[in-house]
Amino acid sequence: MAISGRWQNSEASILTMKTFIVSSLILLISSASVSGASGQTVMALEEIRPGMTGVGMTVFEGTEPDEFEAHILGILHNINGPKRNLILARLSGGPLSDTGVIQGMSGSPVYIEGQLIGAVSYALGSFTTEAIAGITPIKEMVDDVSFPTPRAPMNPVALHLPMSPEGLLEVFRGTLHRISSYALHSRDALLAQGQLSSIRHAGTMLRPIGTPLNMSGFDVHVTELLSSALEGTGMTPVLGGSQDANTSLASTPLRPGDAVSVTLIDGDLSLAGTGTVTMIDEDRVYAFGHQFQNLGPVEFLMNRAHVHTLLPSLMSSSKIASVGEAIGTFQQDRLTGIAGTLGATPRRIPIEITLRPIDSSRPTQNLHFNIVDDQVLTPLLTFVTVLNTLRAYERDAGAATFIVSGTATFQNHAPLTFNDVFSGIAPSLAAATSVLTPITFLVQNTFGPISLNSLSLEIVSSEETSTATIERVWLDTVRIRPALDTTLKIVTRTHRGVEETHSLPLRIPANAPATASLLVASGVDLAQIEQQRTIGATRPRNLSQLIRALNNTYRNNRLYVRLLGAHPGVLLAGEPLAALPASALAVYQADRSRGAVMSLQQVNLGEWEVDTQEAVSGFRILTLNLDSQ
Repeated sequence: MAISGRWQNSEASILTMKTFIVSSLILLISSASVSGASGQTVMALEEIRPGMTGVGMTVFEGTEPDEFEAHILGILHNINGPKRNLILARLSGGPLSDTGVIQGMSGSPVYIEGQLIGAVSYALGSFTTEAIAGITPIKEMVDDVSFPTPRAPMNPVALHLPMSPEGLLEVFRGTLHRISSYALHSRDALLAQGQLSSIRHAGTMLRPIGTPLNMSGFDVHVTELLSSALEGTGMTPVLGGSQDANTSLASTPLRPGDAVSVTLIDGDLSLAGTGTVTMIDEDRVYAFGHQFQNLGPVEFLMNRAHVHTLLPSLMSSSKIASVGEAIGTFQQDRLTGIAGTLGATPRRIPIEITLRPIDSSRPTQNLHFNIVDDQVLTPLLTFVTVLNTLRAYERDAGAATFIVSGTATFQNHAPLTFNDVFSGIAPSLAAATSVLTPITFLVQNTFGPISLNSLSLEIVSSEETSTATIERVWLDTVRIRPALDTTLKIVTRTHRGVEETHSLPLRIPANAPATASLLVASGVDLAQIEQQRTIGATRPRNLSQLIRALNNTYRNNRLYVRLLGAHPGVLLAGEPLAALPASALAVYQADRSRGAVMSLQQVNLGEWEVDTQEAVSGFRILTLNLDSQ
């Protein structure tokens, strides 16, 4: 197979000598790929010796695999744990002398005398002048990904309301597996300079080849944020694209050496990690030669990929690719590679977002996405789709207001509802976080598995600020006593100085103590106050309580009124029991068989809410001395 462009001249003579051998190999692989590569012979690790020369295959440009040479340097035993080995090789041919090992060639099969030895999967060092790679033995790839196991629940993560965007990103960084694409020390270049005293030391310099995360339709600021969240995971966001209708590969059987993608988002956005097919056994596909995220059993969409070009870099060269048609499902993500089956595609979560500007001269945008169903990645990808929608169609600087409403549905559980207002200077991040936070709590909960079925949002946008602060509060009754019907007056002031008076009818409970407090607060301020006190504190003990608590999360466009008294009570199994008689209180506090019991010294005697048109801030407290006469 001819290699075109700048790669051709320097190595034309060598490649010509190998034309017959490589062409025969491609024909053998292609014929086997129609029904699978079950007849592919493999070379045992014990048979591989330094000085051997193999032929590898990967796509440098377009859709056709090109060949390269692999000169065997040695075997690194127990490099990633007991019986985890790597074959060390110097790669040459094609563009490799200019690019070094390329992100996206993970999984490239290498053959010696027509026998498959494994997949190019690791790179040696940074800023090296030669392409030194680690090859994962094919037997270890097959053995590691061939057993089906159910997805185990992930470890609990620490989540606290209210959450900031920065706090959420830290959660993701701590949850995702940490992989470094390349070694970062100066000694990484020693082998290329001929200064490495022992080939065994190369093992400390090898890192999994980075996976280019091809992105299509993303705003530059979202790309930067996603890069921050994925830092250290082995995935590198790069410019990509979605499938061109004129480049369909549906009629071509999938072959070893073909580019393949693990797709995380498809639809009006595309987000996919690109690598290379190592082997096909009937409908079973093996790829990458290293982990994607080492998540174990997964259900990720498998797509073809079209390589547009290579991006040479002294740090790390990368393939620039577009995602093609869906061809199957990746079901295993392990240390030595990923594997899946051709045919049926996995379940994905549909997300529909309608962005409706108040300004009728601007068109309404109806966007559709599908994201993977995964405990780790689903919350992050949900956040990305919402934030990117706002950043792509709304101005990034200046005043703005977003009214967010919608529903997330779950299998066998009550829906999650959204209804909030975000306003100020560039509030898109806060709006996206408001969707992300409850979904993160639910998907990564510790009570039991939950399956997100769909997410539908409507976002009404305006290029105006719509905020207000609480100025004054008072009761229109001079003499306040238990069982009294009265009216609470609340005055808010908009950012333009316009005052608005809200009236709230309320009733003082008959069992109210002689002294009570009336708290009027915004959602943000009330959440902060409750972090410092036990006011109405609840700790969900099951999924139903958690969904109910999230649906009752304080909104920015509401005024919250709490009548607080000093009645003693307890928090039992996530439910507050207030104003208990002394005898009942003593029983609950003494009976530890009921589970965790928390004492409450200040409890809610009444709760009310007032809807507003603005995002409100501030709080006021009235002290009430009740007249018992």
